[in-house]
Amino acid sequence: MSNRLTIFLVSVAFFAFVAGFARAEERLEIISPHPKSIEDEFGAAFEGWYKAKTGTDIKVVWRDMGGTSDDLRWITSEFAKRPGGIDVDMFFGGGNDPYLQLKDLGVLAPVKLSDEILSGIPKDLSGIPLYDPDGAWYGTAISGFGIIYNKVLFKRLGVGEPKAWDDLANPKLYSWVSAGDPRHSGTVHMMYEIILQAYGWERGWQIITAVGGNTRAFVQAAGDIPRSVAAGQTAAGGAIDFYAWTQIDQAGADKVGFVMPEGVTIINADSIAVLKGAPNPAAAKAFVEFVLTDGQKLWYLKMGSPGGPKKSNLFRMPVRASLYDEFATSSPVKSNPFTWKKGLIYNAQLGTARYVALNDLLGATIVDSHDDLAAAWKSAIDSGSPDKALVGLATPPVTEARLADLAKTDLADPVKRNALIADWINSARDKYKKPAK
Repeated sequence: MSNRLTIFLVSVAFFAFVAGFARAEERLEIISPHPKSIEDEFGAAFEGWYKAKTGTDIKVVWRDMGGTSDDLRWITSEFAKRPGGIDVDMFFGGGNDPYLQLKDLGVLAPVKLSDEILSGIPKDLSGIPLYDPDGAWYGTAISGFGIIYNKVLFKRLGVGEPKAWDDLANPKLYSWVSAGDPRHSGTVHMMYEIILQAYGWERGWQIITAVGGNTRAFVQAAGDIPRSVAAGQTAAGGAIDFYAWTQIDQAGADKVGFVMPEGVTIINADSIAVLKGAPNPAAAKAFVEFVLTDGQKLWYLKMGSPGGPKKSNLFRMPVRASLYDEFATSSPVKSNPFTWKKGLIYNAQLGTARYVALNDLLGATIVDSHDDLAAAWKSAIDSGSPDKALVGLATPPVTEARLADLAKTDLADPVKRNALIADWINSARDKYKKPAK
């Protein structure tokens, strides 16, 4: 054999070995609105768990498109262009409503789990489903929504600590409220939806309008709200429980408080699903199994505990009910949603059907028109009769029933949608510029 042929054969064998080594490490790609702390803990823990189970290395890759609403918009847009698959394995986090929408669109790949795994997870909690009966999605953690507030600032402002959502509409909190843009954050969207369902369309819109008038600036990420409150930049804002508990842990319970309004607090399942056409469906199913079994401890246990997070407490409430009794004394989470009194009966079908439509309406009339709204609200406060003026300021441009119709018709057409949103913005700004009465 000539030296040239020998070198060629050795080269071929070497590159074949390298290619085989590269293929030995699998890849799992997940789109998620979760903060980096959650992604780091679940990514590293699953990689170790998968290696122990299969003997194969795997790399979890996270895609960040922004908040839940951004993720949902990207997923639906990509599937419209590539209905067979979008080169992403999973969607993880972001509540429940987006998964109901994605199931209706037919872009989720159902996962069949064993009875052993599902036996420890209730089918629903207070009427809210914790997993899909067809296996299209599974709740992984339970979330509650409430108000985070800075105790020092409330005392300085002479305002009693908040107990209900309408407390954020207090004129004394003008420019001291932190709020978010629902078009980017599913958490923020959920808080607006809760207010509308708890108080009704007309009163709910009055509260949202006054809170918008009190808002200093709208943020895109839900996690920015509790950070702003804890830092004393703002006095209060809506927050999902684990964001609030994280800030209380860091700043101290003497400085920061969190309340979930009694009677109108709902739970929501923070969910997971495998996407249609997933490049690695076997690993995706394994990830679902991990999150609902050993991974449950990552949500609940203290950092450094066996099976718990390595770098930071996650302050989440797991869907596996037995953990609350088994690890209650070793968890930083001091709330058990399975013992909560039944509160608001949340209409998930209504919330899902108008998810995008409500975001468009809120974005146009509250967020994009904020400067004019804040000026009008300040004028109403200065007039001495803000409640009276609020009736005019808070009249929504459409009824609840009309918004439901538009969600199926005009708002489903890009051209008509843009024209309608522009009209809502112009109408809102014109209304806010009228003198307070």
